[in-house]
Amino acid sequence: MSCCDDIKLTRGLLPLKQAKEQMLASLTPVSELVEIALESSVNYILASDILSPINVPPFDNSAMDGYAMSQESLAQSLTLTQVGKSFAGQPYLGDVAVGECIRIMTGAKLPVQCDTVIMQENTCVNGQEITFKSAARLGQNVRNLGEEFNQGQIVLSKGTRITPRHVALLASLGFKTVSVFRRLTVAIFSTGDELVALGQPLADGQIYDSNRFALIAMLEKLGVDILDYGVLADDPALIRDTFIKADIEADVIISSGGVSVGEADYTRDIIEELGNIEFWKLAIKPGKPVAFGHFDNSTFFGLPGNPVSAMVTFYQLAKPALLALSGGVVEPALKITAKLTHDLKKSAGRLDFQRGIAQYMPDGSIEVSSTGMQSSSMMGSMCLANCFIVLGQEQGNVSAGEDVTIELFDSSLT
Repeated sequence: MSCCDDIKLTRGLLPLKQAKEQMLASLTPVSELVEIALESSVNYILASDILSPINVPPFDNSAMDGYAMSQESLAQSLTLTQVGKSFAGQPYLGDVAVGECIRIMTGAKLPVQCDTVIMQENTCVNGQEITFKSAARLGQNVRNLGEEFNQGQIVLSKGTRITPRHVALLASLGFKTVSVFRRLTVAIFSTGDELVALGQPLADGQIYDSNRFALIAMLEKLGVDILDYGVLADDPALIRDTFIKADIEADVIISSGGVSVGEADYTRDIIEELGNIEFWKLAIKPGKPVAFGHFDNSTFFGLPGNPVSAMVTFYQLAKPALLALSGGVVEPALKITAKLTHDLKKSAGRLDFQRGIAQYMPDGSIEVSSTGMQSSSMMGSMCLANCFIVLGQEQGNVSAGEDVTIELFDSSLT
């Protein structure tokens, strides 16, 4: 293929960055709120800022098993008299005078007269006489009241997608329920006469319907409700009726296949008839034929039929759109630099997401290798990969030893 041919093939393709900006600007997030039990809240989106109802920690406490005392006592002597014990949930209620200390456990409350904790490994114990091997600085091994959060402070912001880490934090603050945006409903189907249900024998020219299962698996990790319409034959009337039904029942419609320019690719034409297409050809590889737009009640994505293309375009476009529609905050993907271990072929004109295997080297550097053949029909390359090697739209071939940008897979692909 000549340079002129490359230019013809990429002319009119929308860059991914511009497509994302255009897409996100056209979306209206859900507004309906639900109050949900904390233990069921993972993957929901917070509908308001979370303010801490308490100080964290709620009192000065020990970060170590050891002994608590005042700096005034240590200034006078390194041998102090133990007068009591403080356990987590069972604080010492007496006074600690100068020259005295108490035995204290991790998380236990400090008496008001104590300001320092020395770990038990740095002591010599002789009955109630405790000798410390060395002095300690003021506040050593002490967790101070409000050190992490003050009462009324924002601890989680509106738009945060709740993860197990957030559940732990909210539980530590005493929240039994949280206010979140309702879940999105996503309708999904595949199109193509060549697609066969799993478990059935393949006739000549047929393949198994794999895209729908891959996309459903990715959707399940995003915390949406899924309507699976199965496989549709290349029948314009059937595809039209399904889009009309999905527009009534779902917030988002995702189809796979039928958005290219083949004679039997009806999806794009039907979308144009029933809705509004924002874009349908992107300057990316794999995944050039992607239709995005809106029906009366829903947003739709028409993803390519090749399996790798379907997953890449879902990951790069549909996933951030679903987060935005859910009321979440869309953050840029985390990209890092790695050294390429071998040459890569690349034609200018499209942003390329090649599948790669990144690994740490003994010297702490990161190297990345290709998974091999990069055909958009080869799912084996996705299974071997742990990252995308992101090669710029106007970038050409890359040589071994050069630095490249990689995007590590997040939890929706792992």
